[in-house]
Amino acid sequence: MPLCRKTSAVALGSNLGDSLELLSTAAQALQQLAAAGSFRCSPLFRTAPVGGPVDQPDFINAVVLLDWQDTPEQLLQQLQQLEAAAGRQRLIANGPRSLDLDLLWCGMEQRCSAFLELPHPRLAQRRFVLQPLAALDPTLVPPGQGLSVSALLARVEQLGEEPPPEQLQFPHSWPG
Repeated sequence: MPLCRKTSAVALGSNLGDSLELLSTAAQALQQLAAAGSFRCSPLFRTAPVGGPVDQPDFINAVVLLDWQDTPEQLLQQLQQLEAAAGRQRLIANGPRSLDLDLLWCGMEQRCSAFLELPHPRLAQRRFVLQPLAALDPTLVPPGQGLSVSALLARVEQLGEEPPPEQLQFPHSWPG
């Protein structure tokens, strides 16, 4: 029986250490996990921190799309291993971090547990996620949202709660 490929989305963020290097390493590792030919990576964006301590540095964010052939829980486990390898410590909620990898969706899978909620519950509220997704494909409709990424982004922009992200130049090590 062939494995079912699920298009999945992962948000990447960092605001501690060499963020560009940490994100590049994570993106390259995710590219290795992806089914052949399925990896797509957004540009990088500098974004203000949302919901955490106000004195923390800006984040560098991106999103990758990839086809995954196992369960969402197995993908989450891979993401957590990459975070740990980058020195991620969970000391303060929404605080500074060396690497943050959030599973946004995994195909049409739905989960609601203490350690995994799919689709990600704040996906449609986070400009630092929607802006990179819109750069990849503004017509993409994330599972469970009913609106395109560009429509979701326009709605968040109207609220004016987050400053606009700044798109960065691609470093040589960035797979985007």
